[in-house]
Amino acid sequence: MKKAIFFHAGCPVCLSAEQDILNLIPADQIEVVHLGVDKGKIADAERAGVQSVPALLTPNGNVLHINFGASIPDLKY
Repeated sequence: MKKAIFFHAGCPVCLSAEQDILNLIPADQIEVVHLGVDKGKIADAERAGVQSVPALLTPNGNVLHINFGASIPDLKY
């Protein structure tokens, strides 16, 4: 089974959303990606349609943008 992916940048908005998401989705069904640390995954997030973080990529490919912490272009620098 494919996992959901939660993308974030480590800001307070993202960390709060991460805790909520992890309380809703079992740990074996989600991958957490910190784009501020793992910049190599920014291109993957963009290809999936992520425009800002925090965002949840569902197993079937839908992107759910949660609040607003940072835009993807801001994370590239």
